[in-house]
Amino acid sequence: MTTSVFLLDDHEIVRRGLRDLIEATGDLVIVGESGSAAEATRHIPALRPDVAVLDARLPDGSGIDVCRDIRSVDPTIRVLILTSYDDERALVASVLAGASGYLLKALSGEGIVEAIRRVAAGADLTDQPQVKALREGWSARAETDPRLRSLSPTERRILDLIADGLTNRQIGEHLGLAEKTVKNYVSTVLAKMGMERRTQAAVYAATHRKAEPPPGA
Repeated sequence: MTTSVFLLDDHEIVRRGLRDLIEATGDLVIVGESGSAAEATRHIPALRPDVAVLDARLPDGSGIDVCRDIRSVDPTIRVLILTSYDDERALVASVLAGASGYLLKALSGEGIVEAIRRVAAGADLTDQPQVKALREGWSARAETDPRLRSLSPTERRILDLIADGLTNRQIGEHLGLAEKTVKNYVSTVLAKMGMERRTQAAVYAATHRKAEPPPGA
């Protein structure tokens, strides 16, 4: 049984190297590739690869945003984010976008291939302890943020669910709202927070969440 893979990297030489590496395995097959975030966002849902390997930084966007966009359309697509930088905030953003792994390009070719296989099999390769630590609690400073105070209870709940990495569809199912209604709420939340991207709101919320009180407290 073969695993289908899509490659996104703006450097042609890097893509070619990854393609040759992957196609030499025999059990992994490339079904598409791109050097553009916009192009990948259009093509990946149609191709429906088992795993999308996405460069974190692109001239026209971010592989993290591509991850969120394609998984909101088809959450069965597994994603690996590849980067040249060990960036803690990007790691958190990748997890919140639904990525199953965040790998440095310095990793050996064998390591990347093995990561693709493991993710295709359903493994989660993100550094969970690190992400959990970053996501624990809202800080006291966050509680005094006028942007948060401007949010209605529903908007605050939606911001929390964005931080949990849920898509609009999943948020709608969780709250009993239509997906279009959730989309409108998300737009309002971003406007009130003064943010342009969902990723910004997700990282802010995930790193400022107030810890839940212990049972009986």
